[in-house]
Amino acid sequence: MTGRSDAGAATGFSIDEAEVSRFSALAAKWWDVKGEFAPLHKFNPTRVRFIRETCLPHFGLDYRQRAPFAGLRLLDVGCGGGLLSEPMSRMGFTTTGLDASEKNIGTAKVHAEQGGLDIRYLNQTVEQLAEAGEVLYDVVLTMEVIEHVSDPEAFLKTCASLVKPGGLLFIATLNRTLKARALAVIGAEYILQWVPRGTHDWNKFLTPGEIAGFLDGTPLRPDAPIGVSYKPLTGQWVLSDDVDVNYMIVAKFPVENAF
Repeated sequence: MTGRSDAGAATGFSIDEAEVSRFSALAAKWWDVKGEFAPLHKFNPTRVRFIRETCLPHFGLDYRQRAPFAGLRLLDVGCGGGLLSEPMSRMGFTTTGLDASEKNIGTAKVHAEQGGLDIRYLNQTVEQLAEAGEVLYDVVLTMEVIEHVSDPEAFLKTCASLVKPGGLLFIATLNRTLKARALAVIGAEYILQWVPRGTHDWNKFLTPGEIAGFLDGTPLRPDAPIGVSYKPLTGQWVLSDDVDVNYMIVAKFPVENAF
């Protein structure tokens, strides 16, 4: 996740030291499907499918291809242990995973090497990457990250600056509603104990309107939010019209500025 953590972690102006320390302490457990990140492993297929099914028609690609995104560059901001970076790489994207936690990046590198994946992992903040003059990306992901940074508007604007004309920016986060407080904080952390207590701060949750406002002044325009809901009877996460808790937004260039 984005922020500051252990010694040697990256520094940048949108980071939250306490947040990165929290995720650094769990770094070795990213790929434990029964551990602290078990809910994220269940959530991940829905995220991957949404990204794939959004990108295929946008870039005019053939869904029948095994690696349809070959030749496209993707940046996974706040990549953690690589749970999204790895499937993106397998689908053909030239993938860069970025995280301010040195321990997270270490875990991600080892797991990718074990799987024979060529992923570029960097222990940096998104601000550092942008300031270094990084080549722009076709797709930038910031999934379940923005609610953990200290300056979400500056963070999102920097992410947007790394999207090349015609590209896409994906944002996933939690809505600041009473329903989200009840389910994502009280329910998930204290009753069901899906994630460690203190993982989420309801006051840092963001509404879709706030996300759209943060993109003002950038060339990107947000689509309507898509909800992600948990179905307790099946134990699955599905896309839905309910954006009261988890939701995703795709931001893109207007048609006249797309390419």
